[in-house]
Amino acid sequence: MLRSLAAAFVFASTAVLSLAAPAAAETQTAIFAGGCFWCVESDFDHVPGVTSTTSGYTGGHVKDPTYQQVVTETTGHRESEKIEFDTSKTSYAKLLDVYFHATDPTDGGGQFCDRGESYTPAIFYLDDEQRKEAEAAKAAAAKELGQPVVTKILPASAFYPAEDYHQDYYLKNPLRYKYYRYGCGRDARLEELWGKKARRGIEE
Repeated sequence: MLRSLAAAFVFASTAVLSLAAPAAAETQTAIFAGGCFWCVESDFDHVPGVTSTTSGYTGGHVKDPTYQQVVTETTGHRESEKIEFDTSKTSYAKLLDVYFHATDPTDGGGQFCDRGESYTPAIFYLDDEQRKEAEAAKAAAAKELGQPVVTKILPASAFYPAEDYHQDYYLKNPLRYKYYRYGCGRDARLEELWGKKARRGIEE
């Protein structure tokens, strides 16, 4: 009898603990191209739930491209950001919302002062669910802006990390980064386009 009561207590205690335990954290990946990857990295490093960011190149046909190759606009690659995030703290849908409000999705020739295919906006989806969410976010952005959105939605391919000096550039060279970002007119254009919703979800 005592053994049965003890077993019942253990079972009940385990059940309560399992109900109270938070969902296990899962890390997922998003890949976005939004112009200069220094800026995209800086923005997403300030989004709650993002655990790491890597600047790099993707979408092209050249293996292991260098920055010097990509800027010739002959590789097919875009400057892109690989973003790892904790699904218990944020979601792919939320990151898409941040992405659209931190880029100019109406500009198919580049982003801000940076021109050329390597700077054009694109979302690289890793599975069908991401594709569907990206399409929904693109439609929502077009509706909100009341004009066509040209951001490409493309299947993810090999992602090549950029050179070390590009990683965390905004932290390594804060003055040069701020001068570049201001001179490029990125934030001014975002405010013109999105108003108070510009850079929504990005913490200062």
